[in-house]
Amino acid sequence: MFDKLFILSQYVTPQLAVSRAAGRLADNDRTPALKNRVVKWFIKRYGVDMSEAAEQDPTAYASFNTFFTRALKPGIRPLAGGENTFVSPVDGAISQLGQISGDRVFQAKGQSFSLLELLGGDAGRTEAFTEGEFSTIYLAPRDYHRIHMPMAGTLREMIYVPGKLFSVNPTTAQNVPNLFARNERVVCIFDTAAGPMALVLVGAMIVGSVETPWAGVVAPNSSGVKAISYNGDSAISFAKGEEMGRFRLGSTVVMVMPGGSISWNAEQVAGKRVRMGEAFGVVGA
Repeated sequence: MFDKLFILSQYVTPQLAVSRAAGRLADNDRTPALKNRVVKWFIKRYGVDMSEAAEQDPTAYASFNTFFTRALKPGIRPLAGGENTFVSPVDGAISQLGQISGDRVFQAKGQSFSLLELLGGDAGRTEAFTEGEFSTIYLAPRDYHRIHMPMAGTLREMIYVPGKLFSVNPTTAQNVPNLFARNERVVCIFDTAAGPMALVLVGAMIVGSVETPWAGVVAPNSSGVKAISYNGDSAISFAKGEEMGRFRLGSTVVMVMPGGSISWNAEQVAGKRVRMGEAFGVVGA
């Protein structure tokens, strides 16, 4: 009964207004006393491990969002393996992973979503990933919320796709059809040694925004899909493990690769917690 009420509440809640208001409050740096109380409550409520943070003093952060997107101590997330090792881009829990069936990506028992819709509705962009490989990783409130490159790549295109802002926790994934292709998201397409790679940063309820090092805060105000190409002098290359984005209040990352380009490690299964930098698959295997 609780799960049904939770899902129903998301359909009737003004998702955009609530999430944008939360984002503004999270960016507020004018009331440090209130910010400190909220940060300390959040650490206790969600069990955040501040011993891993580069700045361990919760009162030292200018706003809640600077705390939420905090850096880790140097070297605390070593990168596994060599050039052919595909690593986890985030700290989180694996929601699902496996092979894409035609255009359908598995979401949860009885639920799937459209690859074409996920990547912004362009069939040319989607073609390389049909019958490909995917993995979905959910970031809980306690997790480190910076996103890193699972392998080296050069940014080809960024697509902002407007949408809903349902929660992306396991309960919602099991009950809301087409969830990850329905929510607001930022799609980043990279050229890699294994072919194209899509990293999809999915928004959710209370997520203020997504930030990337090349575009800053990706403004979630477009009335339609907005695609930006990067080539020539605007092309941006990233090393394996380099930061490529942040969730300003967190959500989910969907990774998509062409068929035959990668083999997921056998120990990486749905429900398992992972850390950024740990071995996740083998490229070209």
